[in-house]
Amino acid sequence: MTDWQAVRRLVPEVLGALVRRYGQFDTCEDAVQEALVAATVQWPVEGWPESPRAWLTTVATRRLADQVRSDVARRRREEADALRTPAGGEVQADDDTLTLLFLCCHPALTPSSQIALTLRAVGGLSTAEIARAFLVPEATMAQRISRAKQRIKAVGAAFALPPPAEQARRLGVVLQVVYLVFNEGYTATSGTRLVRAELTAEAIRLARELHRLVPGDGEVAGLLALLLLTDARREARTAPDGSLVPLSEQDRTRWNAEAIAEGVSLVTGALSSGPVGPYQLQAAIAAVHDEAPTAEATDWRQILALYTVLEKVAPNPAVTLNRAVAVAEVHGPAAGLALLEAVSADDRIAASHHLVSVRAHLLELAGDHDAARAGYHEAARRTTSEPERRHLLTRAARLGG
Repeated sequence: MTDWQAVRRLVPEVLGALVRRYGQFDTCEDAVQEALVAATVQWPVEGWPESPRAWLTTVATRRLADQVRSDVARRRREEADALRTPAGGEVQADDDTLTLLFLCCHPALTPSSQIALTLRAVGGLSTAEIARAFLVPEATMAQRISRAKQRIKAVGAAFALPPPAEQARRLGVVLQVVYLVFNEGYTATSGTRLVRAELTAEAIRLARELHRLVPGDGEVAGLLALLLLTDARREARTAPDGSLVPLSEQDRTRWNAEAIAEGVSLVTGALSSGPVGPYQLQAAIAAVHDEAPTAEATDWRQILALYTVLEKVAPNPAVTLNRAVAVAEVHGPAAGLALLEAVSADDRIAASHHLVSVRAHLLELAGDHDAARAGYHEAARRTTSEPERRHLLTRAARLGG
């Protein structure tokens, strides 16, 4: 871990301490971001402070004071509190990461706003970094984050863990946000890069924090296992020219054996300790892939069994799409194509390039190269990811197209 990664871990502690003392999540979050910017400028020149957390808290508190001074109507009422720095320069040691995650994933926010606010308030990423990761202008991302904070203020969301029943419901949203962050990093939806490692690393860090805070939750352990087992293949997913290398063609000696071992241990423990959820099942599928010494040795029957259970636990067209691949591996491409026909009518996936590319793959396995080639071209037309587009066109070219 680099020093700056360690500093980012302090963000929820510093922000949590300020919000608990002064309220006003939006202004406190802005103040912490300004303190982070000041740190990046001053510390490389002046040296690192003895207590980075205390330094960030003091500077953020002074930023709050500056903002209060500019508001004449509230000056006398708020200035005294805003100028009072924590005793000894230290902050309360309570870990507010989970509280912040729940706040950033408030149901009043849209999924895109939840992701952006989580990355900024909990991950410590700057607006510019988040904007670059999602390939949008910084001004656009700034507006999205600003609207999210205004929405939290408008609904009167308190800086406190929600009641147990609401916690259970919102924890699912928190896990989904972390998973979405990881997926965007692992296979970027648009642009010239396949992988955005800064996002995958941040998602894994957040999943580790969740597992530390809620160690007994099987789905939290399952999500962390899934991210580790998936990210373990990252180095082998791209060729030197940046093109995509499919799972079946990857050099497995380049997979991260340490991450695989940790992921397998986590999912094994989670599956044996309580109710089975979708993240645990997806992690189990990833483990079967990762533990196979070669693509030919993959236990597709076990994968098909796991996808069948997953489809019952969390039915959605993406799961059915993946099950179709497993069906084709076990029962032949015709059986997989028949399953694809059943899911093709679902509006949630009908326009997806994934559906078209999987169909093309199964048609190729069935020997219908003309139809497969046309499918790869259509999938390439639909995707907004340049590496995926090049890969699909290469697949088509192999069939004479």
